[in-house]
Amino acid sequence: MANITNEEIIQHIQTDLPGCILSAEESFGMCTIEIPANQVKNLFQFLYAHPQMEFQFLTDLCGIHYPNQVDKELGVVYHIHSLVNNLRLRIKAFVPKANPQIESVSSIFKSANWQERETFDFYGIVFTGHPNLKRILNVDEMTYYPLRKEYPLEDQHRTDKNDSYFGR
Repeated sequence: MANITNEEIIQHIQTDLPGCILSAEESFGMCTIEIPANQVKNLFQFLYAHPQMEFQFLTDLCGIHYPNQVDKELGVVYHIHSLVNNLRLRIKAFVPKANPQIESVSSIFKSANWQERETFDFYGIVFTGHPNLKRILNVDEMTYYPLRKEYPLEDQHRTDKNDSYFGR
Protein backbone atom coordinates (compact mmCIF):
# COMPACT_ATOMS: atom_id res chain seq x y z
CA MET A 1 0.00 0.00 0.00
CA ALA A 2 1.43 3.35 -1.06
CA ASN A 3 1.40 6.29 1.30
CA ILE A 4 0.49 9.17 -0.96
CA THR A 5 -0.15 12.72 0.20
CA ASN A 6 -2.50 15.41 -1.07
CA GLU A 7 0.50 17.33 -2.41
CA GLU A 8 1.61 14.27 -4.38
CA ILE A 9 -1.90 13.88 -5.84
CA ILE A 10 -1.79 17.47 -7.07
CA GLN A 11 1.74 16.98 -8.41
CA HIS A 12 0.73 13.83 -10.36
CA ILE A 13 -2.23 15.65 -11.91
CA GLN A 14 -0.19 18.74 -12.80
CA THR A 15 2.55 16.60 -14.34
CA ASP A 16 0.33 14.34 -16.44
CA LEU A 17 -2.54 16.77 -17.15
CA PRO A 18 -0.95 20.23 -17.24
CA GLY A 19 -3.40 23.09 -16.83
CA CYS A 20 -6.11 20.82 -15.46
CA ILE A 21 -6.13 22.26 -11.94
CA LEU A 22 -7.53 25.79 -11.69
CA SER A 23 -7.21 25.93 -7.91
CA ALA A 24 -6.40 23.61 -5.01
CA GLU A 25 -6.86 23.77 -1.27
CA GLU A 26 -6.85 21.47 1.71
CA SER A 27 -9.49 21.61 4.40
CA PHE A 28 -9.57 19.21 7.35
CA GLY A 29 -7.15 16.91 5.56
CA MET A 30 -9.22 16.63 2.37
CA CYS A 31 -7.85 18.03 -0.85
CA THR A 32 -10.25 20.04 -3.01
CA ILE A 33 -9.45 20.95 -6.58
CA GLU A 34 -11.35 22.97 -9.15
CA ILE A 35 -10.99 21.94 -12.76
CA PRO A 36 -12.41 23.12 -16.10
CA ALA A 37 -15.67 21.36 -16.94
CA ASN A 38 -14.22 20.02 -20.20
CA GLN A 39 -11.53 18.11 -18.25
CA VAL A 40 -13.83 16.09 -15.96
CA LYS A 41 -13.82 12.79 -17.83
CA ASN A 42 -10.08 12.95 -18.64
CA LEU A 43 -9.23 13.58 -14.99
CA PHE A 44 -11.43 10.78 -13.70
CA GLN A 45 -9.99 8.29 -16.19
CA PHE A 46 -6.49 9.34 -15.09
CA LEU A 47 -7.26 9.10 -11.35
CA TYR A 48 -9.02 5.74 -11.74
CA ALA A 49 -6.22 4.10 -13.72
CA HIS A 50 -3.22 5.66 -11.97
CA PRO A 51 -1.24 2.79 -10.36
CA GLN A 52 -0.33 4.74 -7.21
CA MET A 53 -3.53 6.68 -6.54
CA GLU A 54 -6.31 4.26 -7.58
CA PHE A 55 -9.31 6.55 -7.02
CA GLN A 56 -11.83 3.87 -7.96
CA PHE A 57 -14.81 4.67 -5.76
CA LEU A 58 -17.19 7.54 -6.45
CA THR A 59 -18.64 8.41 -3.06
CA ASP A 60 -20.93 11.18 -4.23
CA LEU A 61 -21.64 13.77 -6.85
CA CYS A 62 -24.08 16.64 -6.48
CA GLY A 63 -25.04 19.93 -8.04
CA ILE A 64 -24.51 23.42 -6.69
CA HIS A 65 -25.88 26.80 -7.72
CA TYR A 66 -24.10 30.11 -7.17
CA PRO A 67 -26.34 32.61 -8.98
CA ASN A 68 -23.88 35.49 -8.55
CA GLN A 69 -20.87 33.73 -10.14
CA VAL A 70 -21.00 34.95 -13.73
CA ASP A 71 -20.49 32.10 -16.24
CA LYS A 72 -19.95 29.69 -13.33
CA GLU A 73 -23.45 29.68 -11.86
CA LEU A 74 -23.90 25.91 -11.83
CA GLY A 75 -21.42 23.31 -10.73
CA VAL A 76 -20.88 19.68 -9.91
CA VAL A 77 -19.02 18.54 -6.81
CA TYR A 78 -17.52 15.04 -6.95
CA HIS A 79 -16.18 13.10 -3.96
CA ILE A 80 -13.95 10.17 -4.85
CA HIS A 81 -12.13 7.74 -2.62
CA SER A 82 -9.01 5.66 -2.99
CA LEU A 83 -9.80 2.67 -0.82
CA VAL A 84 -6.25 1.32 -1.20
CA ASN A 85 -4.67 4.55 0.10
CA ASN A 86 -7.58 5.64 2.32
CA LEU A 87 -7.59 9.03 0.59
CA ARG A 88 -10.46 11.23 -0.43
CA LEU A 89 -10.51 13.92 -3.07
CA ARG A 90 -13.14 16.58 -3.75
CA ILE A 91 -13.37 17.87 -7.32
CA LYS A 92 -15.41 20.87 -8.44
CA ALA A 93 -16.29 21.86 -11.99
CA PHE A 94 -18.46 24.83 -12.96
CA VAL A 95 -20.58 25.54 -16.05
CA PRO A 96 -22.55 28.59 -17.18
CA LYS A 97 -26.30 28.56 -16.60
CA ALA A 98 -26.79 29.42 -20.28
CA ASN A 99 -25.11 26.15 -21.34
CA PRO A 100 -25.05 23.75 -18.36
CA GLN A 101 -23.26 20.79 -19.95
CA ILE A 102 -20.61 18.56 -18.48
CA GLU A 103 -19.44 15.15 -19.62
CA SER A 104 -20.86 12.11 -17.87
CA VAL A 105 -18.56 9.89 -15.81
CA SER A 106 -21.08 7.03 -15.68
CA SER A 107 -18.90 4.98 -18.03
CA ILE A 108 -16.14 5.10 -15.39
CA PHE A 109 -18.26 4.85 -12.25
CA LYS A 110 -21.56 2.96 -12.61
CA SER A 111 -22.89 4.65 -9.46
CA ALA A 112 -22.70 8.01 -11.27
CA ASN A 113 -25.69 7.01 -13.40
CA TRP A 114 -28.35 7.76 -10.78
CA GLN A 115 -26.41 10.59 -9.17
CA GLU A 116 -26.10 12.41 -12.50
CA ARG A 117 -29.80 11.89 -13.17
CA GLU A 118 -30.65 13.36 -9.78
CA THR A 119 -28.36 16.35 -10.38
CA PHE A 120 -29.97 16.89 -13.79
CA ASP A 121 -33.43 16.59 -12.23
CA PHE A 122 -32.82 19.20 -9.53
CA TYR A 123 -30.32 21.58 -11.16
CA GLY A 124 -30.71 21.12 -14.92
CA ILE A 125 -27.07 20.23 -15.52
CA VAL A 126 -26.89 18.12 -18.68
CA PHE A 127 -24.44 15.23 -18.50
CA THR A 128 -23.43 14.60 -22.12
CA GLY A 129 -22.90 10.95 -22.95
CA HIS A 130 -25.17 9.75 -20.14
CA PRO A 131 -27.02 6.57 -21.25
CA ASN A 132 -30.46 7.58 -19.89
CA LEU A 133 -30.54 11.21 -18.75
CA LYS A 134 -34.11 11.89 -17.66
CA ARG A 135 -35.85 13.00 -14.49
CA ILE A 136 -35.61 10.52 -11.67
CA LEU A 137 -37.56 12.00 -8.72
CA ASN A 138 -39.67 14.82 -10.17
CA VAL A 139 -42.46 14.49 -12.72
CA ASP A 140 -41.48 14.62 -16.39
CA GLU A 141 -43.79 17.59 -17.01
CA MET A 142 -41.82 19.81 -14.63
CA THR A 143 -40.37 22.82 -16.48
CA TYR A 144 -38.01 24.11 -13.80
CA TYR A 145 -35.22 22.84 -11.55
CA PRO A 146 -36.29 23.12 -7.91
CA LEU A 147 -32.89 23.30 -6.17
CA ARG A 148 -31.69 26.32 -8.09
CA LYS A 149 -31.72 29.46 -5.99
CA GLU A 150 -34.20 31.15 -8.31
CA TYR A 151 -37.33 30.57 -6.29
CA PRO A 152 -38.49 31.92 -2.93
CA LEU A 153 -38.11 29.51 -0.04
CA GLU A 154 -41.67 30.10 1.12
CA ASP A 155 -45.00 30.59 -0.58
CA GLN A 156 -45.44 34.36 -0.57
CA HIS A 157 -49.23 34.02 -0.79
CA ARG A 158 -49.84 31.94 2.33
CA THR A 159 -52.34 33.40 4.76
CA ASP A 160 -52.39 30.55 7.28
CA LYS A 161 -49.20 31.41 9.12
CA ASN A 162 -48.24 34.06 11.61
CA ASP A 163 -44.76 35.46 10.92
CA SER A 164 -44.40 36.67 14.50
CA TYR A 165 -43.81 33.04 15.52
CA PHE A 166 -40.73 32.99 13.30
CA GLY A 167 -39.06 36.15 14.58
CA ARG A 168 -40.37 38.37 11.80
